Amino acid sequence: MPSHYDPQKHHRRSIRLKGYDYTTAGAYFITLCTHQRECLFGTIEDGQMQLSLLGQIVQSCWLRLPQHFQSVELDAFVVMPNHVHGIIWLGGMDCRGEAFAPRLIASSQDIHTNASPPPKDGTQPGSIGAIVQNFKSVSTRRINQLRKTAGRPVWQRNYYERIIRDQRALQNIRRYIQNNPLSWWQDQLHPNHPSKY
Repeated sequence: MPSHYDPQKHHRRSIRLKGYDYTTAGAYFITLCTHQRECLFGTIEDGQMQLSLLGQIVQSCWLRLPQHFQSVELDAFVVMPNHVHGIIWLGGMDCRGEAFAPRLIASSQDIHTNASPPPKDGTQPGSIGAIVQNFKSVSTRRINQLRKTAGRPVWQRNYYERIIRDQRALQNIRRYIQNNPLSWWQDQLHPNHPSKY
């Protein structure tokens, strides 16, 4: 990850490392988008997110993740009208030293910049993929129960993840998540910008 996090360039792309173990302790920046980018979760008013009932369900499901996954701790998080940003720590926040230690990384030819597809051989238990899958499944079920729309998609099939490599990147991403509601109208002015979801 670059030493300076530029949200307009980096927040909507996935760097999926071939062969990387996504059960590895550390911090992961996750973005999930609604199906067809439908604004389901509320509205932005005066730079503040006002959650709808569906947005409250999504927030509740996210905050309950540590109850379902013992190794998970949550960091900065925001529900937006048509997407969610959050930082998940695997192994807890006390693993920061390990998370930000230098690692052997796949060569640049092994780095892909598209959303993470479900693995062909199934999702590894305790992985970021398994956590996201659980969150999407539970929140979709609860939302569709409320709407009486069984089987209707809530989320895009894929999700976006980024391994957070250092403390500076962590602080920049936290700041970006916190300020995301303030940039909502700017995003709406450029719906076809290449960095859009």
